[in-house]
Amino acid sequence: MSSQNTTNSTAFIEAQQYSQFILRNMEFNMLPTTMYRNVSDFGMGTTLNIKTIGAAQIQEVSEETPLTYNAIDTGNVTLAITDYVGDAWSVTDVLRMDGNQIEALMAARAQEATRALNERFETRFLAAANAAQTAANANNINGFAHRIGATGANQTMAEDDLIELALAFDKAAIPRQGRLGIVDPVVAATFQKLVVINSQVDMNPTNQALMEKGFDNSHQFVLTIHGWNLWVSNFLPAIASETVGSVTVTTGVANIFMCVADDMCKPMMVAWRQMPKVEGERNKDLQRDEFLTTARWGVGAQRVDTLGVILTDATATE
Repeated sequence: MSSQNTTNSTAFIEAQQYSQFILRNMEFNMLPTTMYRNVSDFGMGTTLNIKTIGAAQIQEVSEETPLTYNAIDTGNVTLAITDYVGDAWSVTDVLRMDGNQIEALMAARAQEATRALNERFETRFLAAANAAQTAANANNINGFAHRIGATGANQTMAEDDLIELALAFDKAAIPRQGRLGIVDPVVAATFQKLVVINSQVDMNPTNQALMEKGFDNSHQFVLTIHGWNLWVSNFLPAIASETVGSVTVTTGVANIFMCVADDMCKPMMVAWRQMPKVEGERNKDLQRDEFLTTARWGVGAQRVDTLGVILTDATATE
């Protein structure tokens, strides 16, 4: 008597098996919208002009001597609608009839489009902030640099860099509240290595939390360092090579710092002409459902005195 075995029952062996679990791309936490001024008075046209006013000049007064009439400096900054991006995809009737987990596939596909749009926006936002400054220049405001090369070993960010940039903001009369920095994950690792494991860790809840969970949680630092609330982003601008002062950074990253205390302080502005929108329709000729996701926006700098950049190495942590 012959038993059923793998030789005489090959038709019942399904070599290829598929899990009900669908593996998707990992998603980064996006930066909050409070980091820029959302321009609301730009509902038409392609370029918005915004007037700027300089500082008044005070002079000494002498008896029976007329004052000099000085005009105040005025200027103009612009914001243009620059980005119009989208994603398109479709699902055929045959795939719906013959496939498995198609609804889950469609939901995941829509999620992926949203993720890609968010990453594109954050990349463009941070690039525009970096471009608002002059490369290879200290970008001095009141005599203090707002663009510096990191002074730590191998161009890693040091605490002194945060102190120097905070001083530059102080000299520019920038409010202390609302100061934040957007740094590369490598910078988070750099500061993490500054935490020393010793007998004081268990006695200090803050130090213990740093050892257990790291310096950042959901891409925000758990500590305020020298007045800066730090966030982490993987979409900061890359720097091929740049020299600022006596520091040359090659294969680096531009870490962005700013004050967002209110709309008057925020260095960056954004106009959404069209928020991400999903549209779908039935294509009866091709027997499929079609979907479009589109968005249109503009990013620009409205002031540079509340903006700072620290250039760091892209990979070195110490």
